[in-house]
Amino acid sequence: MMFEFASLWALALLPLPLLMYLLPKQKQANTVALKVPLAQIHVMEAQQSASTSNKPRHILIWLIWLCLVLAAAKPQWLGEPVSLPNEGRDIMLAVDLSGSMDTPDMTINGREVDRLTMVKYVMSDFIQRRIGDSLGLILFADTAYLQTPLTRDRNTVSQMLDESVLGLVGKRTAIGDAMTLAAKRFKEKENSNRVLILLTDGQNTAGNVTPEEALEVVLEENIKIYTIGVASDKVLGGGWFGFGKRSASADLDENLLSQLAKATGGEYFRARKTSELAQIYQHLDRLEPISSETLQMRPLTSLFYYPLAVALLLTVLMALSALLSQQLGLNKLAMRNSKNG
Repeated sequence: MMFEFASLWALALLPLPLLMYLLPKQKQANTVALKVPLAQIHVMEAQQSASTSNKPRHILIWLIWLCLVLAAAKPQWLGEPVSLPNEGRDIMLAVDLSGSMDTPDMTINGREVDRLTMVKYVMSDFIQRRIGDSLGLILFADTAYLQTPLTRDRNTVSQMLDESVLGLVGKRTAIGDAMTLAAKRFKEKENSNRVLILLTDGQNTAGNVTPEEALEVVLEENIKIYTIGVASDKVLGGGWFGFGKRSASADLDENLLSQLAKATGGEYFRARKTSELAQIYQHLDRLEPISSETLQMRPLTSLFYYPLAVALLLTVLMALSALLSQQLGLNKLAMRNSKNG
């Protein structure tokens, strides 16, 4: 950050009034003394007494001139350089909020957590790395809804994901609805690199549109889908003699997720644990590179109006002072005339 004058040459005008003051004054011609009335003498005396108080007025004039010159020099404040991407991608994140996402088969720093908590933990870092990209957030369960439209405000997207809760829109899984909603939002934007990252732990069990029907819409909008299946290989449950045991990934429809990704030119990934999901997002960074930041700009704030405002204020004060002095002189003259009368 730095302060500078855009028109530094204007500061050379500062001594201009001083040069004019130092110029030789024109000699006045000798005039013949004239007889003037007594009242005119009183006026001249009032003017002479007023001239003795011209020093503050001269100071004000100099300050006004100083402020005007500073304003003409265009003072400005330059902020820190800000990098701007040459191009960016439009990435829509679709996150499953179905009831099975509360399955505690994931681990973060040695602590068992449910699937949604793990997704939030890892995805927040992915969101912050996508500098220059437009990100949107879709949450789906019984149906799909847009939580955050496409935006470059990564903090808002991350906050909206962190505030999402299970059971908000039901307990089932509407994969087709999520795909259709993403296609609808992408359709509103032209000339974009359209990417949908769909994350789920189950299979399509709800919604108004099947994944196959939604795939046709996605292909028409030229959207690339990366699907991520979230489920560990742990065995859950179990009662007497081992009855009731089931695999944590029993409900995960990997065939469907793989087909959706392959048909659109994307890839399917399986996240069995936190570290695998982190690696998947790093791999996505390579598949969909973050835009190179070659352009830079520095925020500029003009400050000329500060000295200009001071000059205006001093001008008003000087005018009020002149009016007050004139009024005082007239009052004194009136008092003398009343005494002499």
